[in-house]
Amino acid sequence: MQLYINGDPAADELLNDDPTALMLGMLLDQQVPMEWAFHGPHTLQLRLGHLDAAKIAAMPEDDVVAACCAKPAVHRFPASMGRRIHALCAVLADEYGGRADAIWADGPDGAELKRRLRALPGFGDEKSKIFIALLAKRFGIRPVGWEAAAGVFADDQPRSVADIHDEASLALVREWKKAQKAAKKDKQDRAL
Repeated sequence: MQLYINGDPAADELLNDDPTALMLGMLLDQQVPMEWAFHGPHTLQLRLGHLDAAKIAAMPEDDVVAACCAKPAVHRFPASMGRRIHALCAVLADEYGGRADAIWADGPDGAELKRRLRALPGFGDEKSKIFIALLAKRFGIRPVGWEAAAGVFADDQPRSVADIHDEASLALVREWKKAQKAAKKDKQDRAL
């Protein structure tokens, strides 16, 4: 079951087919609606003509920032996110041969995968947990211990992008987030 988030077939296809696009979407997924964040890689690909991490890392940072800031911007904070995209692509180029999927392709256990994700620019604890759940639930990448590494995002509650595979599941996640906000709780069921 693959990811459905944009309602834009080309943008969703890119996320499902390109691990770098998926990782960039996750990077952008903060302080904007999920649909906007996960559409960002498609917008960036159209502007750059590619999403090759090594090529992006080799670009001047200002050029990446300019591509992110062009209208419509890829994020609410396009300059900041453009710098993060550039930094993330530099790590992918330097440490993973320019391939986002190299982070998990050698079969690390859940704890090691989480450690690798946490070391990436823009990937904190929660984002790393969500990405592990996203890989497991939508793409069948389930290293030993992924549930523990993903925490509550491994459960069956539709709470994040990891739980979205069609319009109905997208609506369930939106409803759950709205209810959490009303209850003054975060995505991990902690009080705000």
